[in-house]
Amino acid sequence: FASYYGDHMVLQKEPSGAVVWGHGALGAVVTVTLSGAGGLIVMEKTAQVKGPSGTWTTVLDPMDRGGPYALTAEQGSENVTLQDIYFGDVWLCSGQSNMAMTVLQVANASQELAMASRYPYVRIFAAAPARSDVELEDLERIDLPWSIPTAENLGHGNFTYFSAVCWLLGRSLYEALGSPIGLVEVAWGGTPIEAWSSRRVLQACGLPEDMGRKEGPQSSLWHDCFNLKPALCFAPPLSLALSSSTSPHQHLSGPQTPSVLWNAMIHPLLNMTLRGVAWYQGEANAFLHTDQYNCTFPALIADWRRAFHAGSAGQTEPLLPFGFVQLSTYRRRSADDSFAQLRWHQTADLGVVPNARMPSTFMAVAMDLGDEHSPYGSIHPRDKQNVAHRLLLGARAVAYGDKDLVFQGPYPTRAILEVTRALLNVTYSQELVCRQRDAQAFEVCCSSRASLCQWLPAPVVAVGSRTVTLALSGCRTLVLGLRYAWAEWPCEYQACPLYNPQGLPAPPFL
Repeated sequence: FASYYGDHMVLQKEPSGAVVWGHGALGAVVTVTLSGAGGLIVMEKTAQVKGPSGTWTTVLDPMDRGGPYALTAEQGSENVTLQDIYFGDVWLCSGQSNMAMTVLQVANASQELAMASRYPYVRIFAAAPARSDVELEDLERIDLPWSIPTAENLGHGNFTYFSAVCWLLGRSLYEALGSPIGLVEVAWGGTPIEAWSSRRVLQACGLPEDMGRKEGPQSSLWHDCFNLKPALCFAPPLSLALSSSTSPHQHLSGPQTPSVLWNAMIHPLLNMTLRGVAWYQGEANAFLHTDQYNCTFPALIADWRRAFHAGSAGQTEPLLPFGFVQLSTYRRRSADDSFAQLRWHQTADLGVVPNARMPSTFMAVAMDLGDEHSPYGSIHPRDKQNVAHRLLLGARAVAYGDKDLVFQGPYPTRAILEVTRALLNVTYSQELVCRQRDAQAFEVCCSSRASLCQWLPAPVVAVGSRTVTLALSGCRTLVLGLRYAWAEWPCEYQACPLYNPQGLPAPPFL
């Protein structure tokens, strides 16, 4: 088998067929047998080992959820058997350090770790950080082989394994669906989207495929960024703010060279049949190729979908559900709007998902979950429970088709200007709950010419069931634009101005 098959794993259940693959002697025939209780053979498949990589692949018949099963691969007199295998839904979790944060690091960590043993049918796997200049067929190393969750392997250290966002989402999916869940973590802190992108993505977005930088401490993202835009970079104090037990690679930026993480950490997994993807990344791109993220992110999603669909012989659905976390906060009083821009670009500049450029996606808004006193630095908020809950709502609605579930916050549908009264009436898509009436979250673009913007506060003067009325007293010329929560730290903890009755915040918009 490929190195990441193992006891305790979860394979994708029906309606898809799970793909099984491995290595063997060139030209040999491998027999794959799935056995149930008492050794009863459920199915048998054969596959031939083909070159040049010496691999074999077979697609199992779609299986209903459940287990345990044994899976045996036999070539001549040699055989390998994997035990305690279940069929359920397999989710891939990827991104940078906010995805890599372990359960040990989150709010109420001791309580979360103590609950781990209640979820023996949520199985976890973590690939080790690795990079490669060429596409690999197999993972170089594994941090956590397929395992039943324990307090130890959910809280193995800081930024190591296992991912808190991934675990909390998977645990919640199990509670909602009652089906075994397999979680595959591939994350590396401090990494830009370009490192996770294939050359196809870079070409589609007009980015150079080799940015001419050698990897290493002196050429990390922060050093390069410092030379280009000193005011916009994560300064060394970000690393110093991490706890002393942080894994060594976290003290430096992760690799930023294009495609090296796609090559080493994603490409080896393409044969897997997946049910969905969860992604938490973007902080690095608030300071590197920010303006291209509205291309690179939708292009990465589309490219991963094509690649997993092809790699799994069509078993992973073409519109693989893809959920992501919109950026939280970093610096409280920063005048820089790079985080706001990146949040907007995460939606392909359309504000909400799913949308025409990003179908079958869902988003967890996190700008109201800032954590100024996080021991891991304010860029690493500890409230991952609310993040996972918001992802869960999106997953249930988008991936599992729950039509009655509200999974996104209110979004403006129109704005009407009352010139004589100097008011702007903004109508929203949902009922509104106003938590912070006096926050200066709305701003209007005032201009005497069509090309110049002066952004001025537009105070809230009234909030109706679905409308917000803004005062334009400071703007006595043309009103050319409106934006909301356009700041690096736009609101206090769970106290943005606008939510819906379900407690989901209105996302930022421009």
